[in-house]
Amino acid sequence: MAESAESGGTTLSASSKTPEFIAKSFIAGGVAACCAKTSIAPLDRIKILLQAHSVHYKHLGVFSALRAVNHKEGFMALYKGNGAMMIRIFPYGAIQFMSYEQYKRLTKQWLGSHNQIAKLMSGSLAGITAVTFTYPLDMVRARLAFQITGEHIYNGIFHTFQSIFHQEGGIKAFYRGFTPTIIGMVPYAGLSFYTYETLKAFFLTNFTEWTCKPSIKHKEELVLRLPVTFLIGGMAGAMAQTVSYPLDVARRRMQLAMILPDSHMFRNWFQTLLTVYKSDGIVHGLYRGLSINYLRAIPQIAVSFTVYEFMKQMLDLQTGVDTVL
Repeated sequence: MAESAESGGTTLSASSKTPEFIAKSFIAGGVAACCAKTSIAPLDRIKILLQAHSVHYKHLGVFSALRAVNHKEGFMALYKGNGAMMIRIFPYGAIQFMSYEQYKRLTKQWLGSHNQIAKLMSGSLAGITAVTFTYPLDMVRARLAFQITGEHIYNGIFHTFQSIFHQEGGIKAFYRGFTPTIIGMVPYAGLSFYTYETLKAFFLTNFTEWTCKPSIKHKEELVLRLPVTFLIGGMAGAMAQTVSYPLDVARRRMQLAMILPDSHMFRNWFQTLLTVYKSDGIVHGLYRGLSINYLRAIPQIAVSFTVYEFMKQMLDLQTGVDTVL
């Protein structure tokens, strides 16, 4: 995400091709993703329970559901499925940020550094690449998070993998809900990276006295202060979530379809969206759980970008004052 305002553009194009740069961006992205997901793990589980209309919690709101899960299942139940999430989220974040740096370089060469489509494409392609490689782990995590204490179907990550593979149709079963995920990833990842990079470039070239500070290892280079990075990361998250949320609902319903009584109604993404709309409408169906998604996604993306920028400084990936692409 870093590029010099002058000669740094050439530096990034060259350095981003090296194995060292790729490895460092992989590590930085993985650490950022793990920190981000762990920070909002309880809200993440509540979102899944509300999206899929768990019979135990479907009548509750966000905060009442948090209290109910803590009372019914215990505090650690709020982190149910988080072990599977960490196994998934490190490679997801690592692949996403690493591939973003590479797509950014390629789209700049193909379409020009100030082409708006190129800016959106870089984030979208990075999101699609990451989710393609890690989607089966997201399926397992969703199944574990949806379980209620005392009513377990699965006994851990490996048992969940084995059960889905043997009982639901092999490898194909791990990609239920993949189509709406990919469709939703285009605006979600594209807008989040685009919004973040656009705001980042704005503050790195305006109001620098209040929004910027010297880099940790290179005092002559400017980077955003952490509160500013957190703020614009949150704004990017809000924009992306609002646009793509109905497809996230469809993805969860399809992932959980085989353990829900009305599984025949969620065979493909379009039918799932239509079924949810007909049965529950827009606010209570397609956008059910959006409030909790704002509570979890905005800080999650904010933490993700903030930690990634910090890791870039620590791993010496900074290349000067940033511009968009």
